[in-house]
Amino acid sequence: MYKVAIEAILGTTEGLVAEIAFDSRKVVKDALFVAISGTQIDGHQFIDKAVGLGAKYIICERLPENIQQEVVYIHVKDTKEALGLIAANFYDNPSEELNLIGITGTNGKTTVATLLYELFESENQPSGLISTLAIKFGKENIPATHTTPNAITINKCLSEMLKLGVKNCFMEVSSHGIDQKRICGLEFKGAIFTNLTHDHLDYHDTFINYRDTKKILFDQLPKSAFALVNIDDKNGSVMLQNCKAKKYAYALHQNADFKAQVLESQFTGMLLKINRSEVWTQLLGEFNAYNLLAVFATAKLLELEELSTLRGISVLENVPGRFQTYQAPNQVMVIVDYAHTPDALENVLVTINKIRTRNENLYTVVGCGGNRDQDKRPKMGATAARLSSKVIFTSDNPRDENPEEIIEQIEAGVDPVDFKKTMSITQRKEAIKVACQLSTPGDIILIAGKGHENYQEIKGDRLPFDDYEIAKEMFSKIL
Repeated sequence: MYKVAIEAILGTTEGLVAEIAFDSRKVVKDALFVAISGTQIDGHQFIDKAVGLGAKYIICERLPENIQQEVVYIHVKDTKEALGLIAANFYDNPSEELNLIGITGTNGKTTVATLLYELFESENQPSGLISTLAIKFGKENIPATHTTPNAITINKCLSEMLKLGVKNCFMEVSSHGIDQKRICGLEFKGAIFTNLTHDHLDYHDTFINYRDTKKILFDQLPKSAFALVNIDDKNGSVMLQNCKAKKYAYALHQNADFKAQVLESQFTGMLLKINRSEVWTQLLGEFNAYNLLAVFATAKLLELEELSTLRGISVLENVPGRFQTYQAPNQVMVIVDYAHTPDALENVLVTINKIRTRNENLYTVVGCGGNRDQDKRPKMGATAARLSSKVIFTSDNPRDENPEEIIEQIEAGVDPVDFKKTMSITQRKEAIKVACQLSTPGDIILIAGKGHENYQEIKGDRLPFDDYEIAKEMFSKIL
């Protein structure tokens, strides 16, 4: 059982907790309310409201002025950490009974987690998935609100998985989730590091802070767990420093425990050599070769039979919004991808350029999200313009920012020699429409940045918007 470091207790702790909550709106009678100091809202402001709704136990970093005699107040140093530990204990520490595998890195988390889930399910090994796309287990398919959910949701879902006989759970672990201690109290049987590139510096301030936050997942692994890292990324070896777990590496370009090579690529898939075996996959691109190698290595470490694993990999399909393709009736190839970092965008564009002939035009529609890392915007612009025949800069999820100002920051990175290849259309739907109108048979359109998202976030509202469906709609009107 995990223990919470307690500073002081007011009242008696005898009694049963009906439910745990950190949102005062979800408090029920005899609940335990944890006051979290968030980035925008301080839960300590809602202690009185929680008590009024029936909370009997309060976990806080600062005792309130208004003390109720019938309520137990527990003063702790860190309520975020306490929430994780309490949630784990409340649900009888379900992670201890599962093969909980955490996947972290800038790019590839969702693909690796989802493909592992699909692979193990296809092998009749009941599994769970906690990802950016959804939380899945049994017949449950719960839409995700965060890459890494809050500690209560995680432990509740892991507990439900155990009841259904789930043995393995593959979970995306974001830097935000680690920093906000949503994984406190969890026991991971393995951790995977995919790569580390420029992202989330609006939150972490520096790349070193971002990297070291990811490293916490590996620092906390027990000796019985495994640590699997992409050693082609120089940060892979950093993740293994001071790590007590069994250490494994995978790579495409240097010696490693698990190695792969791309033998052939086309828009229908690629031929991979993994260790000594060849396998055809519907996925393509070097970035997906890394993802599939991580899947293969994890399957081996979890003792899945190798030939069966390779067969399973051969039938795995693209994750929604990750290099998702649509062949228009006029033979224009549309690719929708979540690439929202400079590195991810370059990976996708380089993959396309390796496959296409120079007779085909590559049109890229891309923007950058508002209220997020601004430093990457000019880099995204430079990459898109350099590697495309024509690029249309547009709105992504502007959130509270002015979309025109975001586009100006993206354009600022474009090399003067590439200016003639760029244009700006603020409305994303119009930008997609123009790309479709400009294209001719055989051309390629990449719509990047939003991928699986079926909304556009503007001034606090999430408006219905699906890049893939809009592209299909535009071609149905054009042709």
